[in-house]
Amino acid sequence: MFSHLPTPTLDSIISLSAAFREDPREQKVDLGIGVYKNSDGVTPIMHAVQQAQDIVVAEQKTKSYVGLAGCEIFNQSMVDLLLTGTSAYDRVATIQTPGASGGLRMFADLIHFAQPDTTVWLTNPSYVNHAPIMQAAGLKVRYYAYFNPQTKTVDTEAMLADLAQAGKQDVVLFHGCCHNPTGADMDFAAWQAVTALAVKNGFTPFVDAAYLGFGDSYEQDAQGLRYMANQVDEMLLTVSCSKNFGLYRERTGAAMVIGKNAHDVANAKGKLLNLARASYTMPPDHGAALVRTVLHDDKLTAIWKQELSEMQQRLLSLRQTLCKELRNKYNTSQFDFIEQHKGMFTVLGLTPAQMTRLREEFAIYGVTDGRINIAGLTEKDIPYVAESIIKVS
Repeated sequence: MFSHLPTPTLDSIISLSAAFREDPREQKVDLGIGVYKNSDGVTPIMHAVQQAQDIVVAEQKTKSYVGLAGCEIFNQSMVDLLLTGTSAYDRVATIQTPGASGGLRMFADLIHFAQPDTTVWLTNPSYVNHAPIMQAAGLKVRYYAYFNPQTKTVDTEAMLADLAQAGKQDVVLFHGCCHNPTGADMDFAAWQAVTALAVKNGFTPFVDAAYLGFGDSYEQDAQGLRYMANQVDEMLLTVSCSKNFGLYRERTGAAMVIGKNAHDVANAKGKLLNLARASYTMPPDHGAALVRTVLHDDKLTAIWKQELSEMQQRLLSLRQTLCKELRNKYNTSQFDFIEQHKGMFTVLGLTPAQMTRLREEFAIYGVTDGRINIAGLTEKDIPYVAESIIKVS
């Protein structure tokens, strides 16, 4: 049965992380996999989450099944957090998923069931797992202009020209904020423009919101997708708690269907539950229980918001410090764009050969396409990383 299978292609980011762990060099820096690390190089458990965990352990009386939709209190908490005050609030249905990636796959299967000939448009470039997930569900994938590699910013004009070609048989996937891999985000005017195109041409927006709170603030990061949800009849939205609650290994996410009315989204949710049953059946509960506990306790919610703000501010500081080191010590403005990007990631603009040199000669691990995880830096790493970037540039 298995003898004819081809040698699989390893995931570029996961394999990079494994190679980092096996690297015996004492001075090494992992800027590959997208996790937040503090000044000690540790991905911490947030204080609000730790306190919530104590509450859950003390109060939980059973490990029985929760249900196909996961924790409905968690689901409603996600809706309250993200869509309160929008017209979408009363026409949305939500299921808990195993991370945002689980939500992406559930929606890919739902799209294929509802409209098999759909083409899903992705930003060029996009999150490395977007295309494989859509294609695994049998969907066609097409890319639209997004990132200008010369200016290191969003090419709004080219993006709108491409998306003007998308129509009723198409789904257009947007990054909610903190674009992965480039770090270059649409401004609010661009969100308004793509929303107008969706209304005019009839394509369905699909927003992947994995990094809310890591850009400017949770409220500012959600502004564009909230505007879109207010304006369009139908929309798909995946949300992750991996980054902004630090629940990476707990695989905690949600998939939200926004429709014309409650009847339509109830039907969509029913189909999602059928798809979940045929896949993972039920999502893991622990992460959702922690988020639910945090968001239903005013004190814990305040602590969480403060911690999230501190993480966002530290990311901004890391960007500024790296740019300052490159600019002042090496007299170059070549990398000033790093300070303007949002969230965890930046594309350095280095070639695959230069990124390979960074890894092989200096033990600095970044993705071959030039993406580095700013959140993987510690303050003490910055002089060494800056010097190494200059040496391979």
